[in-house]
Amino acid sequence: MMKEDIKRIAIVKLSAMGDIIHTMVALQYIKYYYPNIIIDWFVEEAFSKVLEFNSDIDNVYKVNLKKIKKSKFEIFNQISLVRKYSKNNYDLVIDAQGLLKSAIISKLLSSNIAGFNKNSIREKVASSFYSYKVEIAYDKNTIDRNVKVISEPLNFKITSADIIHKKAFLSYDNENKDIYNFLSLKKKNIIFVVGSTWESRNYPKEKFVNIANSLKENCIVVWGSKEEKDKALFIENHSDYVKMMSKCDLNSLKALISKSDLLIGNDTGPTHMAWGLNIPSITIFGPTPINRVYETSINKVIKSSSIVDHFKLNKNDFSINDIDEEKIIEIAKGLIYG
Repeated sequence: MMKEDIKRIAIVKLSAMGDIIHTMVALQYIKYYYPNIIIDWFVEEAFSKVLEFNSDIDNVYKVNLKKIKKSKFEIFNQISLVRKYSKNNYDLVIDAQGLLKSAIISKLLSSNIAGFNKNSIREKVASSFYSYKVEIAYDKNTIDRNVKVISEPLNFKITSADIIHKKAFLSYDNENKDIYNFLSLKKKNIIFVVGSTWESRNYPKEKFVNIANSLKENCIVVWGSKEEKDKALFIENHSDYVKMMSKCDLNSLKALISKSDLLIGNDTGPTHMAWGLNIPSITIFGPTPINRVYETSINKVIKSSSIVDHFKLNKNDFSINDIDEEKIIEIAKGLIYG
């Protein structure tokens, strides 16, 4: 397809939060090469607020495939919902997810679909839906994988230098103004992200306490589940420098992080928000690979000593518990004090 023929595209990236953020970085470069292109994005409803207010996205379309688990009849509602958007006449649909469910959604939207080839994804059958197939090893850097599957079908390249020098791309509006009551005007504001999808990915709450007590700045713990709230409460109760955040939506969380001086957190979506906002961060890795992210002058990583198999992550790898918090404190001081 010639460049001048591409006027409207759909990106299908349903989940999860970190993967969506790592794909969004491509948007600013699409707009550079295609200034007048219309970009729509299909996403699971739970993560839609991550995408909202991005000036490079024209429409965010929400699906709720999780409803199908509760009722098999819901599949017909979701198919009907997606199929009506085929009337948008997309010149290209890019399945940046590489799963069977995302491939099916892409097929409902258009017959002209780009995605990963069968050697680049776990659910190899998905590649049979694509008319243009992108090859990049499954264990390559996650951000590099995401930007390649977006840019190659559009006939341009996004380099590592482009990614490192990106513009901040997460935006917010109409946020809950109560979040600003947790910020300090006198101290550095440090966000703690204490939860993630597996317990083995979570840095010990006791060590977060030690970090707060050592830095003696204004530390704010964010949370999204009862388990995370319990950890946040523990950290607040064991440090004079910690505030437990009220529960907030993803839009308000973007706003809070954008006003912070540093974020320290596990390998999970809210931590990756800091990277998308160009806010200093330290991402703590245990059973997941550090090449999920880019390390920059302001976005640092620290990894436990365990060896990670990209193709079979070990949920019973609790080596994150062994990371010395003094190393994190040292990195943090370098980022907030220069």
